[in-house]
Amino acid sequence: MTTVAISLDSIDKVKNFVNTIALYDCDFDLVSGRYIIDAKSIMGIFSLDLSKEISLNIHSDSAEEVGKILAALKDYVSA
Repeated sequence: MTTVAISLDSIDKVKNFVNTIALYDCDFDLVSGRYIIDAKSIMGIFSLDLSKEISLNIHSDSAEEVGKILAALKDYVSA
């Protein structure tokens, strides 16, 4: 599992984020405080406090796949 911090501070970012990760077969979780939701669920994402940084857990054992995912999500990853 790989964890990165992401920022989803607009409705367009949320829609584009979900469309991007939907292209991959592995599982994704978003963690905000004590809440964990499926990152492919737009409704779930909007139940989180999007004004704060959120952790994205990528459940993949393939380093190559994780690299491709992180490259695709570069606009959402917080520095």
